[in-house]
Amino acid sequence: LNHLEKVNMAGFWAFLTQKMGKTFAKFLSKKATPLSITEARKLRYGENKSMKISEEGKMLIKKFEGCKLDSYRCSANVATIGYGHTKDVSDGDTCTQEEADQMLAEDLEEFEGYVDKLVTVDLTQNQRDALIAWTFNLGPKNLKSSTMLAELNAENYTKVPSEMKRWNKAGGKTLEGLIRRREAEGLLWEGKKW
Repeated sequence: LNHLEKVNMAGFWAFLTQKMGKTFAKFLSKKATPLSITEARKLRYGENKSMKISEEGKMLIKKFEGCKLDSYRCSANVATIGYGHTKDVSDGDTCTQEEADQMLAEDLEEFEGYVDKLVTVDLTQNQRDALIAWTFNLGPKNLKSSTMLAELNAENYTKVPSEMKRWNKAGGKTLEGLIRRREAEGLLWEGKKW
C-alpha cells in the first residue's frame, strides 16, 4: 500500500471503531475463526446485551420498590408483592423473602430483555441500569412509546435524564415518590450518586 492508501485505511479503521464498536472492529481485523457463542452474541446484539444489571441498579430498584411479603395495591392500583412483582398476583397472596428474591431475579431478566430489544445504541453500565429500573417501574409499553427512547436511539444521551423525570404520575396524580425515583434514575444514568 502506498502512503495515501495507508492513511485512508487508518481513517477507515478509526471510523469503524467509533461507529461500530471496538469488538466489531477487532473481529474484522482478525483472520476468520469460529466464534464463541458469547462473541457471536456480542456481534449480533452489541456489547449491551452481554451486560447484566449491576448491584447498584438492583439497589435502586429495591430501595424504591421496597419488599412486601403480603400483596398490596400499588399507586396504580395493581396487585403487587415482593419487590414490585405484579405478574399473577392476587389480593391476599403472600410470599417468603426467598420467593421475593427469586421473583425479582426473574423480573429483572425479563426487563433486561425489553431494554435490550428496544435500545439500538451502546450504553454504559449505569445507563443500562437506569433504563432497566425505569422500565421495571413503568413497563415496556411505556418505554417503547416514550420520547425518551426516541431521543436515546437518536443518540441524544444528554436528554434522557430530563425525559425520565417527565414520568412522575400514577393514576393522573404527580407523586413525590415518583419524583424522587425519577431523580435517582437520572442521577444513575449520569453515573452520579443517587
